[in-house]
Amino acid sequence: MPVSPNTKLNTGAIMPTVGLGTWKSKPGEVEHAVEVALRHGYRHIDTATAYSNEAEVGKGIKASGVPREEFFLTTKLNNPDMGHPKEALQYSLKQLDTPYLDLWLMHWPAPMTKEGGPDKSIDWLDTWHQMVSLYKAHPDKIKAIGVSNFCVPYLERLLASSDVVPAVNQIELHPSCPQQELVDFCKSKGIVVTAYSPLGSDGSPLLKNEVVNKIAEKYKVAPAIVLISLQANRPGINVLPKSVTKERVISNFNVIDLTDEEVKELNDISKTAMFRVCHPNWTGWGNLGFTEAV
Repeated sequence: MPVSPNTKLNTGAIMPTVGLGTWKSKPGEVEHAVEVALRHGYRHIDTATAYSNEAEVGKGIKASGVPREEFFLTTKLNNPDMGHPKEALQYSLKQLDTPYLDLWLMHWPAPMTKEGGPDKSIDWLDTWHQMVSLYKAHPDKIKAIGVSNFCVPYLERLLASSDVVPAVNQIELHPSCPQQELVDFCKSKGIVVTAYSPLGSDGSPLLKNEVVNKIAEKYKVAPAIVLISLQANRPGINVLPKSVTKERVISNFNVIDLTDEEVKELNDISKTAMFRVCHPNWTGWGNLGFTEAV
């Protein structure tokens, strides 16, 4: 199942299959990681206002010397900003020091207060409609819009009331959280899926998994490369490995082609070892419609 270097969004735009994720990257490290990534072939950088590192990402982009039109840049609308997306967009553009975003995502369908609790006065669907209006009014600033951490029921509600189909749904994907039903639904609606936490996050048991290590030994690569490659081998899926270590940033970009049998072996890990790194319950809005055991 050969890896494709790009996927095509429903807008017609081309999105690189492998991008650099920046979640949990410490201050002082993100700038260097972004610079290294862009200098070594990455052409997609993913960040979010909630990560508190957009300004550093912008500095890393400038330091790389790669022209803005040569890479894909994603950021996300923060939960406490869902009542004023226009101002939030301007903030992100300023922090990133960029004239436009290739992709702007709603980070969670979970409006929150500045204090961190759920904001029941805001409907996330109203926020989506405001994002659509901004997207239509400012094509020079926003090339595509999408969502993140959306399950099937939430996508169905959105699609029933919007003339703009999200270009992307960014979700947690790894062998212990395959979410195949959600992936299939997105594919049926022309929504590209982006996989975050492809390793199962820091210290993941997947890095010691027998199947993962068997395949890693066969191809003489690190277990992390197998896990990143699994997502890159799934049709219509992009993947966001994260690291701030120069050697790992470089090596994570070199994904490998897996056989159909190997993909099945890796996906079968979920039958005996399921877990979710980023459970929706943290938002205070419950499980946000996710029904999987993970």
